[in-house]
Order: sequence, then structure tokens, then C-alpha cells
Amino acid sequence: MNLDIRVPIGLLFLSLGALITGFGVVTHFTNPELYARSLDINVNIWWGLVMLAFGAAMFYYGRRATMRTAQAPSQAP
Repeated sequence: MNLDIRVPIGLLFLSLGALITGFGVVTHFTNPELYARSLDINVNIWWGLVMLAFGAAMFYYGRRATMRTAQAPSQAP
């Protein structure tokens, strides 16, 4: 089994980041007083985007390493 741990971690962070970003977008328009304690900074959107970027990087590098190891034995003479 050739599964890099970065692939499921990337998928986890992608899905959680999408949920948190979506929650931040919805509450930004429906309940803006929710962010009064954080100086009107919507932390859910920002941390959701950070999690999306981290998840995308983990997934990309995990898939890249998996593809590279899958191609390596076929190139040997």
C-alpha cells in the first residue's frame, strides 16, 4: 500500500477549512455582531482560508510524492 500520510491530512484540512470558511461567510452577513469581541475581524474566514491553503499544500505534495514513487520502478531497466 503506497499511501502518503499527507494525502488524508490534506483532505481533512481541506474539508474543515471549507466548513469554517463557509461558516464565516454566512455569519458575516447574518450575524455581524458575533465578531464585535474580535474587533470586527472575522476570524472564521481567515483561519478557514489558512486551513484551506495548508490542506491544499499537504494534498498536493502528498499526491506528488505518490506519483513520483509510482513512476520510479517502471523507469528502471
